[in-house]
Amino acid sequence: MTVRRTSCNLCEAICGVLVTVEDGRVTDIRGDESDPLSRGHICPKAVALRDLQEDPDRLTTPVRRTPDGWQEIGWDAAYELVVDKLTGIQKQHGRNAVGLYLGNPNVHSLGALTHMPTMVRQLRTRNKFSATSIDQLPHMLASYLLYGHQLMVAVPDIDRTSYLLMLGANPLASNGSMMTAPGFGRRLKDVRKRGGKVVVIDPRRTETAAVADEHHFVRPGTDAAFLLALIHEVIAQGAARPAEYVDGLTTVEALVEAWTPERAAGITGIPADVIRRVAREFAEADRAACYGRVGVSTQQFGAVCQWAIQVLNIITGNLDRPGGTMFPRPAVNALLGLGRGHIGVWKSRVRGLPEFGGELPVSTMAEEILTPGDGQIRAMVTVAGNPVLSTPNGRKLDEALGSLEFMVAVDPYINETTRHADVILPPAPPLERDHYDVIFHQLAVRNTARWNDAVLPKPADARHDWEIFRDLGLALVRRTPWSRRRVQVTARLRLSPRRIVDTGLRIGPYRLSVAKLRKSSGGVDLGPLQPALPGALHHKSKRIDLAQRMILDDLPRLDSLNDLDGRLLLIGRRHLRNNNSWMHNSARLVKGRPRHQLLMNPGDLAERALTDGQLVTVTSAAGSISVEVASSNDIMPGVVSLPHGFGHNRPGARLTIANQVQGPSANDVTDAGLTDAVAGTSAVNGVPVTVTASI
Repeated sequence: MTVRRTSCNLCEAICGVLVTVEDGRVTDIRGDESDPLSRGHICPKAVALRDLQEDPDRLTTPVRRTPDGWQEIGWDAAYELVVDKLTGIQKQHGRNAVGLYLGNPNVHSLGALTHMPTMVRQLRTRNKFSATSIDQLPHMLASYLLYGHQLMVAVPDIDRTSYLLMLGANPLASNGSMMTAPGFGRRLKDVRKRGGKVVVIDPRRTETAAVADEHHFVRPGTDAAFLLALIHEVIAQGAARPAEYVDGLTTVEALVEAWTPERAAGITGIPADVIRRVAREFAEADRAACYGRVGVSTQQFGAVCQWAIQVLNIITGNLDRPGGTMFPRPAVNALLGLGRGHIGVWKSRVRGLPEFGGELPVSTMAEEILTPGDGQIRAMVTVAGNPVLSTPNGRKLDEALGSLEFMVAVDPYINETTRHADVILPPAPPLERDHYDVIFHQLAVRNTARWNDAVLPKPADARHDWEIFRDLGLALVRRTPWSRRRVQVTARLRLSPRRIVDTGLRIGPYRLSVAKLRKSSGGVDLGPLQPALPGALHHKSKRIDLAQRMILDDLPRLDSLNDLDGRLLLIGRRHLRNNNSWMHNSARLVKGRPRHQLLMNPGDLAERALTDGQLVTVTSAAGSISVEVASSNDIMPGVVSLPHGFGHNRPGARLTIANQVQGPSANDVTDAGLTDAVAGTSAVNGVPVTVTASI
């Protein structure tokens, strides 16, 4: 029996874990108390790492579709088939005839981060999509505009704050998001033990809201009005105190003048006196942080919301301040390997939505496949994603994927999306690969570093994800003429992730190495977050301009918030045991009471003559689904809530346990046409719906 240290890389919390191995099998997984960031905390998902390892549905060798069903194929033959098909389609129809979709798990894999971007660049297509545009894109856009880099994200210094204001975030279920904060519940208790205060603004009384000092319902999609009223009040009270390197306050003051608490109250449902008090308390707190997450990003005014959150922190003097919002200083600087970002350099072919950082909004992916014409997507590469269940109007995307000339998936499962593939290339599971959290140390509430060796050996005939991207990339680059670039790409692809991380550690601010981290017990504690501005800003001027024109030009659109027609508004919901759509094949995570129901306020049920537990039909512009309704006082009147990631048991999917999980796909009623006008992000919160009794 041996006990090995690693991390759970299933979510952003990156908790340190101890894995017991006996006779080559995992027998126990528990939290690592020596980890300086997670300090022994884990959630149920960490224990499910064992389920991923032992899942009989997990593919271990490449498969190809044939008239007789799926058949195994050798790695070299699979690579040759994939590259022949992709390059042939590009040669006939142009380079943009190949599209790519990159799912959420990629950012949790070291090998995907080190080698996938280089492989993707060899395809030279503009039709790139990812989970970013149904998640955190407005967050990254605000960082790009204000701080000069898309991943220069200011995180709440929760371990020292005395006033935490959260909008559309439920970190007790998510373990933190765009804020790596494992053990968030413990950290929240510590805020209150210090005499601090936690205020949550959300259309649902979430798990986090239930333990906060205050919770206020807000009408979905109107958070921007609340935030602008807070900014208005801070300025009106004479409490604005931005740093000397901040410009544009006068312009912002003029534009928020009309957003009084009274005006915001009529739109948001939050009383004007509450708005005034929260603004005063936030401005007067010695250390305050405002944080907003999925609920404010994935709506029609996501970009305005995330910009306004940053402005509130900045003008109250809480940016780059201990206990406010600060910038982590990781041992490996991920910003060096990721471009600063850009927006609108090109637009989608059909609807004209802007790219951001080289990616188009996923809401337009189906129409880019289905709409004939120059640049139509005819082949797709999907990597660790299940967009049929996780992106808007899943039925339409399902239809679109079925119409492709060719599709390849890098994925361990035949799921609702990959069932359309012609070839599936399965990577080795998490416990068989080395790991370093490149991205999430960049978002952590404390500076730490940890290298993890693989817990279990990889079988000789298996491939790590980085090896798959390496081999595909090399096969693609060999088909290009000899050049200096070809030599450089080849050399880059042949480097191992360990070598790349070691180089990053050695040139980083702490002069570490993989060898030094391997000797540490549970990782290295590099201390609390430290002030870094203005020097760390990526703008050449080393200044912050609050008056970002693309945001300010969108403010008049907020007038549409007055057009309330009385329809119900649909929001999402996160569960601790769920991880989007791809952990439903773990029996330990899906056991217990069903979690797929539509939550609805008792008053709304009575108004429609509906009863608790009844089967109802939810209808939007995208379509209809049937689901059981559950009465709940935790949901705001006029609002209904449905979790996403459900909707399994589609023909051809081979997920034995997931196919038995009840519940429809929420994304069959989210509307791909409903987007943020600035960022192009899908608006999956605040979707107008009707709810009627199913016949």
